[in-house]
Amino acid sequence: MNVPAAMTRRRFIALGSSALGAQALPIRMLANTLHEDMNENQHFDVIIVGGSYAGLAAGMALGRALRRVLIVDSGLPANRQTPFSHNFITQDGVPPQLIASKARAQVERYASVEFKHGLVTEVSVTDDGFDVRVEDTPILTAKKLVFATGIRDLLPATPGFAECWGISVLHCPYCHGYEVRDEVTGVLGNGEKAFELVRLISNWTKELTLFTDGPSALTETQAQALGRHGIAIEQARVQELAHDKGQLHHIRLADKSSRAVHALYAMPPFEQHCTIPQRLGCAMTPEGYIQVDVQQRTSIPGIYAAGDSTARLRTVANAVATGTTAGMMLNKELVAEEF
Repeated sequence: MNVPAAMTRRRFIALGSSALGAQALPIRMLANTLHEDMNENQHFDVIIVGGSYAGLAAGMALGRALRRVLIVDSGLPANRQTPFSHNFITQDGVPPQLIASKARAQVERYASVEFKHGLVTEVSVTDDGFDVRVEDTPILTAKKLVFATGIRDLLPATPGFAECWGISVLHCPYCHGYEVRDEVTGVLGNGEKAFELVRLISNWTKELTLFTDGPSALTETQAQALGRHGIAIEQARVQELAHDKGQLHHIRLADKSSRAVHALYAMPPFEQHCTIPQRLGCAMTPEGYIQVDVQQRTSIPGIYAAGDSTARLRTVANAVATGTTAGMMLNKELVAEEF
C-alpha cells in the first residue's frame, strides 16, 4: 500500500491497527482525515482529466486500489440537456445528472481521491511522468494520466436544433428509441451513413421519413430499398425545427411546407472536447476518436483514455465500462513498475 509521504508510521498504524477499528471508521471520516495531508503536495499517482461517467469510474477503480488520484472537471457533460438516461442496468430512466452526482458522492468516499474544478490547459511529458497545469494554478505532477474528456457535438445552426438536442433530436436509438417507439419520426442526414441509420431506426417505428436537407445522395438501390419499406425521402432544405421547450412537433422546410415529426435522429459532426492528447502525439482513428487498445491505453506510454472520446458507442454504460477498465489496467501497470 502507498502511504502519503506526510503520514507518519505511527499515524498509519493507529488508523489500521485492527480490522475492527478500521470497520468502525466510515470511509468518509478517513477521507477527511487524509485530505489535509494530501493537500500539502501536488504530486499524484494519476490525474484524470474529465470527471463525468468515465472519469468517475476510473477514479473509483483507482481509489479502491489505494492510488492517490486527482480528478479535474469543468462541469460541462455532453448530455447535460438530456432529461433521462436509458439502457444502463439499475439506472434505466434516471436523469443523467442524478447518476453523475451519486457517482461522485461514492467516489468522494475514497480517501486518496481528490477533485478540482477547472480546465486542464497544458500537459508536458517529464522524466517522471507528466506536468499538468489547470488554468492559472501551480503545476501538478502525475505518474500517469487518464483523458476522459468526451467530445463536443458541432450542431448545425438550424433554428430549434440546439434546443431540441438530447430531448427530441436524438443520437442513439438504444438510448432513446424505446421511448419514441411507433412515433412519427425523422432522420436527418444524407448518403451512406443516413441510409444505415434509417434502416436501423425502422426497427423502432414504421412512421419514418428521411430528411436529406438538399438533393439526395442515396444510390438508386438504397432509395428503392427505402421505398419498399414505406420510408419517404424529403429533399427540401430544412429551415427550422418547431418545438415546445425542446419537444419537436414540426419540421419546417424551405419550400414553405412542414412535416409533423415527434422525434428526429441526427448525426452531427464532432470534435474532441480536449485537444491535449492530440498535441501530445496520441494517435487518432480515421473517425476522430483517440485510439486505444483493449486496456484503454493510448499510443503514448503512461496515457490512458476512456469514454466518448475513444469510441462511437456513446452510452453512459459504455463510458463507465471503459473508465473502469482504464483504472484497473492503469493500476496493474503501476504495480508492475513498482514491484
